[in-house]
Amino acid sequence: MSDPDFYLTMAATALAALGMLVLAALNGWRGWLQLKQQELRADPAPLAVPSASARIEIADLKERIRKLEAIAAGVDL
Repeated sequence: MSDPDFYLTMAATALAALGMLVLAALNGWRGWLQLKQQELRADPAPLAVPSASARIEIADLKERIRKLEAIAAGVDL
């Protein structure tokens, strides 16, 4: 095990493996940055106007919540 060629080979192999890992990580980092840039450039989705039936349903749910809160508070409707 005292052969200098063995140590040089092991060091070169370790350096090559480290280099491959660094390149893979750099490639992933660049891809992540590109994804974030695309997300920032994308137009936000337009806000949909709720339909009349959806507004009626929301109003009904708000009324039910108001009644339940009154019952919980002990107020007689």
